[in-house]
Amino acid sequence: MSFSNLARICAVLVLLDGIAHVLMGLSIANELLGPYQEMLARYTTYPSSGNPVDRGIYGILVAVALGALAEIGIAVRKMSRQLSN
Repeated sequence: MSFSNLARICAVLVLLDGIAHVLMGLSIANELLGPYQEMLARYTTYPSSGNPVDRGIYGILVAVALGALAEIGIAVRKMSRQLSN
């Protein structure tokens, strides 16, 4: 039980981190926070604003996969409990 719930919590945290990276990269690229080079140097260690966007998209994909696996694990556990009763 705890592994499925832990996987669900990790999926949510990775999803939030991925969304934050995408938003940060896009706001730097569109110069919403200030001049491009200054904000890139201040908020990231990446050479361009596309790198945080890429990392964020990868994080979102990993979160979706992890969340799906967690939901499958929870569903299997519920089905096994119903069959054992």
